[in-house]
Amino acid sequence: MTTALDLTAVKARQQVTWASGDYGAVAALIHPIAELLVTAADLSAGARVLDVATGTGNAAIAAARCGCAVTGVDYVPELLERGHARASAERLPVAFVAGDAERLAYVDGAFDAVLSVVGVMFAPNQERAAAELVRVCRPGGTVALASWTPQGFIGELFRTVGRHVPPPAGLRPPVQWGDEDRVRELLGEAVSDIRAVRREFVFRFGTAEEFALFFRANYGPTLKAFEALPEERRPELHADLVELARRHNRSDDGTVRIPAEYLEVVARRTADRL
Repeated sequence: MTTALDLTAVKARQQVTWASGDYGAVAALIHPIAELLVTAADLSAGARVLDVATGTGNAAIAAARCGCAVTGVDYVPELLERGHARASAERLPVAFVAGDAERLAYVDGAFDAVLSVVGVMFAPNQERAAAELVRVCRPGGTVALASWTPQGFIGELFRTVGRHVPPPAGLRPPVQWGDEDRVRELLGEAVSDIRAVRREFVFRFGTAEEFALFFRANYGPTLKAFEALPEERRPELHADLVELARRHNRSDDGTVRIPAEYLEVVARRTADRL
């Protein structure tokens, strides 16, 4: 088991990682995941909604379009600024707030729905983050999550990068949130009526090389992995990313179409026991 001090250090490194590159460019690609999750959550106009680890606000903005009163929380100020700019451009009144998914600054039951799209899955302390999700959701409210699966493309991407730059020892892989049994374990008896559906998002690029260059430049975990490697070893990681994209490519027209599996979970917050 990792210690509290270890997790604090990991979280500090994560903040630097997600602030690097241009996660907004990645988030723009995967925005449809948030739209589908909000549709599955069947939010009501006026509902109080919290988007945890909002990043640049994909789920928060999707919920705001439904007429909800939305707050997006994240621990990376640069991403919150991008989200605020996006919401302002659409004249959507989303509140973007700095905060930690493992220590949400809200009273119990403050929200009618709590969402997270490939965000809370990266919290170092999975149990603590899951407990916070359900704590701030009112009894009868909705918890809705979208997380990359272990066996999907992004799960393999993480393993590919990890062979070159291993993750901190003792941490559970983020993609465990994409395993239905693990999510049920994390949420426990605090939720009921869990609906879990495996979906695919398709990444589209002109070539496998273009994919590798895009993720190297924009996706913080990949960018930082390259920076951590000696200069002479970086071409090896680049080549592995190109090969990964080619192996998962489902296109027959010379371009690249890569299906990336994720788990969509919608659950009902149970009533507190007396």
